[in-house]
Amino acid sequence: MTVRVRHKLSAAVFIVLWRGPEVCLLRRNGTGWMDGFYSLPAGGLEANETIRSAARREAKEETGVEIAPESLTYAHTLHCLTDGGDWVGHFFTAIRWTGTPSIREPDKHSDLGWWSPGSLPPNTIPYIRQALHCINQGQPYSEYGWGVVPVHGS
Repeated sequence: MTVRVRHKLSAAVFIVLWRGPEVCLLRRNGTGWMDGFYSLPAGGLEANETIRSAARREAKEETGVEIAPESLTYAHTLHCLTDGGDWVGHFFTAIRWTGTPSIREPDKHSDLGWWSPGSLPPNTIPYIRQALHCINQGQPYSEYGWGVVPVHGS
């Protein structure tokens, strides 16, 4: 009898904080991964944690805001291949939270700013740019890094 072995994926969460027509981005610094590039508040899923709980935790750790579970809307799934490994990114959006977003991990971020998804900084991580475009287009799923060109507007 053969034993079925399932592929195990790493999971990441991303939080799109909307302030009117703009989203909050953090510039990575001192992390060893895409330093100098802008990303959304984000992080990895930890053991015994739901994806929604991870999103709330990361938003608080990185920006200091508290988001009620009902204020998070699931917006996009990104299956990504980077540095030879694949992972799944879960993107949530929020328009309501308590607190003022600020840099809470100065050892990992050097700037926090607000940008329109149509006018992101040129040094935005490419898969973040793609996911934001897909979210704006209402596309629930995309892939990045697999040699597949994303289909926009479908």
